Amino acid sequence: MSRIGKLSIRLPDTVNVNYSESEVTVKGKFGTLQTKIPNTISIKQDNNSLQVNLKSEARSDRSLHGLYRTLINNMVIGVSEQFQLTLILKGVGYRAAVQGKEIVLNLGYSHPVKIEIPKDISVEVTQNTTINLKSCDKELLGLFASNIRAWRRPEPYKGKGILYQGEQIIRKAGKSAK
Repeated sequence: MSRIGKLSIRLPDTVNVNYSESEVTVKGKFGTLQTKIPNTISIKQDNNSLQVNLKSEARSDRSLHGLYRTLINNMVIGVSEQFQLTLILKGVGYRAAVQGKEIVLNLGYSHPVKIEIPKDISVEVTQNTTINLKSCDKELLGLFASNIRAWRRPEPYKGKGILYQGEQIIRKAGKSAK
């Protein structure tokens, strides 16, 4: 049995979970999330907790046990608290701004980079170089943050680029003159 899969999921009072044989829907104050689950996984709800169990002990089923428990737990946390990521722009002239439904980045290219903001994500720019992203969907939030970061990955010589908050860049020494 999976060490993660056998843990119960604590449900806050503000979260409502509905499930059928193939779908789980979680509703909370920050939104509604749903996901499909395989038929080999069953869900049992007690007072303020949720238990994810296996119907069979086949190897392929056991491999999904911890995964789906974590996915459902992330849904519960997301609709009750929201997930937050912070990106920091590091470099001369690098800045960001939100204009309508898109984020505009000046990253040293000859043109500004415009990225469409998904409807489930809220974006806030502070001090022109700090981008705060919030969403109840952890997967969508991480994907959007990695799409922004892909425009200027941190480079090891000067440390310029788009960094996650708290990320350390291992610096390399440049060429040395003879």
